[in-house]
Amino acid sequence: MDDRAGEVQEAIVQASAIAQDSLAQVAERQGWAVTSMQVVFGLTLGAEAGVILSKASAEASFEVTLTVERSAGAP
Repeated sequence: MDDRAGEVQEAIVQASAIAQDSLAQVAERQGWAVTSMQVVFGLTLGAEAGVILSKASAEASFEVTLTVERSAGAP
């Protein structure tokens, strides 16, 4: 696992950047706006070692929850 720590860290950094960039593109519409975003990032690492061959795999998943609220003073 230690040899994959850099990959895990980079995946978390990229996932955070994607979430922030996506939220920045969401405009307020008709008095409604996204007020918070929760991102759950899952990463599964697997490795198989053999005498000659080794195999590594990784799976990533995102779960995004947005809170949308009516802006103060909206009609």
